[in-house]
Amino acid sequence: MKGIVKWFDDTKGYGFIISDEGEEFFVHWKSIVTVSDKNKKFLVKDEQVEFDLMETDKGIQAINVIRLNP
Repeated sequence: MKGIVKWFDDTKGYGFIISDEGEEFFVHWKSIVTVSDKNKKFLVKDEQVEFDLMETDKGIQAINVIRLNP
């Protein structure tokens, strides 16, 4: 699935992504994919991302988030 970052607070480590279909999903920093585990995991407002969805006890959330144009 593709979308854009609505906002992301790298201090708190979470934010929201809006899918191309207009749905909004919570994203946690642990769900961001990086080349190395040593790279800082963050997102930038309005950047394009690709992601999967997972049902959690708090609702559907974005996982496996890949920054398309870092």
